[in-house]
Amino acid sequence: MEGVKFLVYHAGCPRPVPVVNSCTRVDFPQEVSGRLSLTDVTEIPEHLLKRSQARRGAEGGDAASPAAASTPATTEAAVPAVAAKKAVAVPTGPPPAKPDLPVVAAYKARKKIPVWAMVTLSILPLWAFLYVIALRPEPAVATGPIGVGTGLYSGCSGCHGAAGEGGVGYAFNNGSVVATFPHIEDQLRWVKLGSDAYKNAGVQIAGDPNRAGGPHIAGVKGVMPAQAGSLSDAQILAVVCHERYDLAGADMAGAFAEEYALWCAPDSVVYAALLDGSATFATVNTKFADKGVLEIGAVPLAGTTAG
Repeated sequence: MEGVKFLVYHAGCPRPVPVVNSCTRVDFPQEVSGRLSLTDVTEIPEHLLKRSQARRGAEGGDAASPAAASTPATTEAAVPAVAAKKAVAVPTGPPPAKPDLPVVAAYKARKKIPVWAMVTLSILPLWAFLYVIALRPEPAVATGPIGVGTGLYSGCSGCHGAAGEGGVGYAFNNGSVVATFPHIEDQLRWVKLGSDAYKNAGVQIAGDPNRAGGPHIAGVKGVMPAQAGSLSDAQILAVVCHERYDLAGADMAGAFAEEYALWCAPDSVVYAALLDGSATFATVNTKFADKGVLEIGAVPLAGTTAG
């Protein structure tokens, strides 16, 4: 190791100096001749090195550069490694959301239906319902004597049933009443005078004596109250028309077409005459003799047969 210079820091020296043996001060710079032993080199503590570097930095600025370059390898190797700082965990936030399926993405991209359109669509069923009702034809309202008789029949339904099905009194439905009274004049007389008047007069059969299933005998099935003091002749005709054509179902376009036109049609001349008082049940047969009207009269008479 001849001709090699060693620079070391002495505890009492401000600058590195060549040494031959421990703590031997020589002038700087000075070459060291001769053979040195590694055992004579003293290792400088780390804290002293740092203190010396700090002082030099304060005095001369860049004076630490030569010293740092000439620091022996043994010194550098002796400096304990500084533990690396632990890596600071940086919050990464929530993981990115998974991409939507193509169907979902298409739905989200589609234009939404506005609120006003939803309201309009929600009331469409109601509008359709009202439209159908508006288009439905109104039920035909009977006029003339049948229309009037429909309202007056409520006083008869207690005995004969709301639909003419019968009860205390005889039934009217299913053609029963027109079978009993094939001529309307006999029924009008019976309704006006009542069953007691027939019994008192000794007239047992007010209608057709040849009725299929047997004739109806006065007073056998309850009492028929006389309507002479309650209803006018025109009102009695109206009720009888309702019973014969609405409840009994008489064919106004077939077998009973002539009777319907004369007595119960909206333009019935007989009803108009009874309504204005130009005729009564006692005179209607003479007033419309050319129409073949039978006598009604003011007293009980035996019923007539069909034909």
